[in-house]
Amino acid sequence: MDKSPSPRELKTAKRHRRSADADPTRDKLLNVAGRIFADRGYQAATIREISIAASVNVAAVNYHFGDKLGLYTEAVQQSLQAAEIEAVQNALEQSAPLEEILRAVIHARLRSICRGDRPDWHFRILAHELAQPTPALQHLIDKVGRPLFTRLLELIGKMIGLPANDEKTRLCTISVMGQIVVYVFAAPLLQGAWPELKMTPKQVERIADHIADFSLSYIQNYRTMISAQSIKATKRAVRPRASK
Repeated sequence: MDKSPSPRELKTAKRHRRSADADPTRDKLLNVAGRIFADRGYQAATIREISIAASVNVAAVNYHFGDKLGLYTEAVQQSLQAAEIEAVQNALEQSAPLEEILRAVIHARLRSICRGDRPDWHFRILAHELAQPTPALQHLIDKVGRPLFTRLLELIGKMIGLPANDEKTRLCTISVMGQIVVYVFAAPLLQGAWPELKMTPKQVERIADHIADFSLSYIQNYRTMISAQSIKATKRAVRPRASK
């Protein structure tokens, strides 16, 4: 016998259907809340101040998002659009040499820095979430972070000839990600230490190429080292024993 959906499940499904439709009130709430959450963080921001700033009734938040956490989670999810996640996923799915795929991934992620058509709160809210995690972070990890990390592990594992779950594969993958993250989230710090650094589209492309070249150089050297060790081991194994 089919199990009927619970009232909570029906309510959630209705809210999801509403979110799929264009709604000026919903969009306004989301943009206003995004700025406030980015400025004050999840804990300090209140539904009341968001509603006042958006010139809507407090009940509108519950109607469109369920509660404060639902609104915040949706705002964080929207910020992922500025992170060029879809472009990164497309780069990972393309049919090309592994080195070219990795380079395309790096370029796709870093290009988000130059997206001047996105509100800056898209980046600041992610920085807030990383500094002071909420349940929304686990949602992002499950929906976006873990699948992308798994794909990168598979890609780099193939490049160095090791399983995706090998420690060296994980270290290499995190090293590539770390180089990207420092430019995405620590740009003010970098510009303070390097005032001449301007994140223009051309500069970002050069940075992406540098990260790719730097990473691919290590991967190639590691692969060469492993290959040399394998050849030596094979020679030792087949070397005839000296007669007595």
